[in-house]
Amino acid sequence: MNIIVVGLSHKTAPVEVRERVAFSPNLIERPLRELVSLDDISEGVIVSTCNRVEIYATTHDIAGGTARIKRFLADHHRIPLESLEQYLYSYHSEAAIRHVFRVASSLDSMVVGEPQILGQIKTAYGYAAEYRTSGTILNRFLHKAFSVAKRVRTETRIASSAVSVAFAAVELARKILGDLSGKTVMLIGAGEMCELAAKHFLTSGARGLLVANRTFAKGERLAAEFGGEAIPFEELFQELHRADIVLSSTGAPHTIIAPRDVEAVVKRRKFKPMFFIDIAVPRDIDPRVNDLESAYLFTVDDLQEIVEANMAQRNQEASKGEEIVEQEIGQFHCWLSSLESTPTIVALRARFEEIRRAELEKTLCGWKDLSPEAEKRLEIMTLSIMNKLLHTPTAVLKRAGQGGRTDLYTDALRQLFDLQTSRQDDDELELELEEE
Repeated sequence: MNIIVVGLSHKTAPVEVRERVAFSPNLIERPLRELVSLDDISEGVIVSTCNRVEIYATTHDIAGGTARIKRFLADHHRIPLESLEQYLYSYHSEAAIRHVFRVASSLDSMVVGEPQILGQIKTAYGYAAEYRTSGTILNRFLHKAFSVAKRVRTETRIASSAVSVAFAAVELARKILGDLSGKTVMLIGAGEMCELAAKHFLTSGARGLLVANRTFAKGERLAAEFGGEAIPFEELFQELHRADIVLSSTGAPHTIIAPRDVEAVVKRRKFKPMFFIDIAVPRDIDPRVNDLESAYLFTVDDLQEIVEANMAQRNQEASKGEEIVEQEIGQFHCWLSSLESTPTIVALRARFEEIRRAELEKTLCGWKDLSPEAEKRLEIMTLSIMNKLLHTPTAVLKRAGQGGRTDLYTDALRQLFDLQTSRQDDDELELELEEE
């Protein structure tokens, strides 16, 4: 069984493409079920954030599975595959393990060391577990990725300073508006990114905080946490003139702020500058807002300059994180490789047991005066002989799996003993291997 990754990120696709292939967390059940219904895709997890959309899956057929997932992404979002494929990357086997470990550890993030991505992958895995589209391999794989991320975070100083997309937004606001003291910030949305932005803006001297969220109670909780004011979402445009800085991060499938909305607000503010930061994907604010006088709009991609400066400071710590990832890849890959020998080991034991049982019964049938106690001893003796005979080949086969030489041994054993395997056998021994 192989692990494959297919996706795109801020490194390969602009926001205009990423927003078209984003999956809504509220509607994730159907695409997850469609994913694992593809031929030879047995497990699947969909990760969808503002900076990346990735699918983690298991398959016996690397090339075919990868092609089917690319087609799934294109068809699901109604994008011609030939126009989407240029933005997609794919990994399999050890490269896939390395990629996911790096993503979970925030080594592949726009801002290296930012903590949001780990929570986002955990949420994606939670959906897959809830809808039972992850199984033995992806369950163990992602739990391992979480533990690697924790190790990178605790054994390096990669997250020692407050650097994130939200912090980069604050830095950009400083560049545009100068001193933020006395400025009023409006957050549209009340998710994790908005919460982080609130912390950074207030720490940087912003005076007031307004929160507009579709679920008023959630917006009210966030506003209360920072001493701000919650605004009913339907009154957003009535209150927008109060904000010098507007940061929007909602899950809306389309823009919620149009040029005409901002034009009226800017006039009401007598053309006092307004700074808009749209970190939502799909975007919340119509890009034409940036064409209006006194309105300055930046998207998540515009944060790249700030991000790159911060990344330079973290390169040294990131290199330590890369070393940890490399150490952990080998351990997990050994476990995954050992699964390839699982069905052969189970089938070999079944064949020996079949022979032992048949020969024992034949012997007992011709030995009528044998006492029950002697019969029991004979049973134990034959079982002991079988186990001793199988011990060495079983150990060798497991070691071969960990060393990447499984095929040579399994093919030979299957031909020599005419072995057949089943999915049930796989599951039984996978559990044994996990217990080990």
